[in-house]
Amino acid sequence: MTTIFVTGGAGFIGSNFVRYILGEYPEFKVINLDKLTYAGNLENLKDIENNPNYNFVHGDICDKKIVFKIMAESDLVVHFAAETHVDRSVLDAGQFITTDVYGTFVMLEATKKYRPKKFVHISTDEVYGDVINEPCKEEDPLFPKSPYAASKAGADRLVYSYFKTYDVPAIITRCVNNYGQYQYPEKLIPLFITNILEGKKVPVYGTGKNTREWIHVIDHCEAIYKILSSENHFGEVFNIGTGEEYSVLDITETILEFFSKSRDFIDFVEDRPGHVLRHAINSEKFSNTFKTRPKQSIKKSINDIIKWYVDNEKWWKNIKQKQQEYIQFYEKQYNNKGKQH
Repeated sequence: MTTIFVTGGAGFIGSNFVRYILGEYPEFKVINLDKLTYAGNLENLKDIENNPNYNFVHGDICDKKIVFKIMAESDLVVHFAAETHVDRSVLDAGQFITTDVYGTFVMLEATKKYRPKKFVHISTDEVYGDVINEPCKEEDPLFPKSPYAASKAGADRLVYSYFKTYDVPAIITRCVNNYGQYQYPEKLIPLFITNILEGKKVPVYGTGKNTREWIHVIDHCEAIYKILSSENHFGEVFNIGTGEEYSVLDITETILEFFSKSRDFIDFVEDRPGHVLRHAINSEKFSNTFKTRPKQSIKKSINDIIKWYVDNEKWWKNIKQKQQEYIQFYEKQYNNKGKQH
């Protein structure tokens, strides 16, 4: 049986990937290493926790002893684990550097020693910074604008350096904004859905005209599997996107419309520092290489995502109303922001 070492598998994208693999490919065993910080949640994997092909390990990717032990018995690696929220990186950058860069270094050292067949590093389109003209291609320069984006860019290039220097069998993916079930409710879509369900306004930075490209998390998981199961492509970068660009206001208005709410429910707040105006990538390389494209459109699938949060109230209320870390972050990030007039 082939063993996949997944880091950060209790987070949003990671947990969806673990469930996807175990559901679609019973020939795989998954070892999930997660530190269970604020966004890591074993409730995300409640439905598969007793699967005989699943093993959870509570630990930190910065812990060499744990990482090396798991790597020694792994055939493939998918490295999700990272601090991921731009807003939090603006408030406190240190943990992002530690986890995203040093943690990736520990993973690479273990990979160098034990030589799994493939190491897939999950990067982000944030590393490109603002898109000025055409959507970014894999060979375009990196201009990260937030500490989060810089830490991911550092990890991204560190992975490449280990491929060039030590022949580590690494591939890097840079994906656009994900949406879907089990997304921690500090991110835009689940935050706005659950705020409305709580009778609260939705906080929109600046004008809300900042645009992003959006992909359903399951489409992302399928793309990762395509790369993981492919031959070769070591040292390459693959953008993973949809070409679907929508502004924050576009997404906000779609959510408001579902709940029959007016724009009066929008609370325009002071813009965050280093806010990227537009993210967009050219993902033709991935589509042409793997002969596949994302199946879901955000405009067609967002209603189903909204319904998931409506139906899973207990899941998000346990975070928003009981997790002190979340409550303190929300207070600091939004309730103390200056209002736009």
